[in-house]
Amino acid sequence: MDIRNLEYFLEVARTKSFTRAAQNLFITQPTISRMIKNLEEELEVVLFERLGKGVELTDAGRIILFQAQNIVTSVQSLSADLADVMQLKKGELRIGLPPMIGANYFPHVIGKFNKLYPKIIVKLWEYGAKKVEDHVANGNLDIGVTLLPVQEELFLWFPFVEDELKVVVHPTHHLAAKSELSLLELAAEEFVLFNEDFLLHDRIINECVRAGFQPRVLYESSQWDFIGEMAAANLGVALLPGTICRRLDKQRVCILDLNQPKIPWNLAMIWRKDRYQSFAAREWLQFARKALQDG
Repeated sequence: MDIRNLEYFLEVARTKSFTRAAQNLFITQPTISRMIKNLEEELEVVLFERLGKGVELTDAGRIILFQAQNIVTSVQSLSADLADVMQLKKGELRIGLPPMIGANYFPHVIGKFNKLYPKIIVKLWEYGAKKVEDHVANGNLDIGVTLLPVQEELFLWFPFVEDELKVVVHPTHHLAAKSELSLLELAAEEFVLFNEDFLLHDRIINECVRAGFQPRVLYESSQWDFIGEMAAANLGVALLPGTICRRLDKQRVCILDLNQPKIPWNLAMIWRKDRYQSFAAREWLQFARKALQDG
């Protein structure tokens, strides 16, 4: 019998809901339902009676509840005692961040988290959002940040930024006097884009094609500040998130609103939906969700 099945059983019994139990455990509702079904098949009893959107323990479930609480408490006490003796009260988190996101949103969050959990080591890797998703999917990273929408079959997530792309041009550019423009008005321009590791690379090209033209890409980079510098040197137009544009030198570039269409830049933190989350990961997700969404 898997101790994790008992822990899932206890959480469902406590919340009287498969959905709320799954949210508290950072797993999907089908996953916890499957675990409970496996436990019922192993014990050859029905543990919960489904009542509308909630559940109640059966007679057999109440008997199992008492024993499960004792078993899980004993295992948790054993783990805590071993951690105390061996001084292993620590954890490690591997988080993937696209370069332009990390510096803007995470230093203060990580700093506060470190003060609360000084023995949890946070390791950061900078990748484009494509690689972040790949590494979270294959287990090389525990958690990552990417653009919405996400692959719902692989990830759970929570959103924390809603933004959109702006057009960045040199002050002498013929479009600089405009306050806003459509994407089609950039059809004759040369672009400076993020490279192919970034979801924005494909998103911008796809939107240009949808608008009726194939963009001419002059330079590609992994660094938003380099892209801004290229626009400031009048070597091409750039499309950057409004959050990033606020950090550019307004004496050297003009920032224009993009309409028809607007291109969203909405960020989310992701983790694998079918993978067990460590104590460190669960604490980080709860802490980061509050810190980022509350601003």
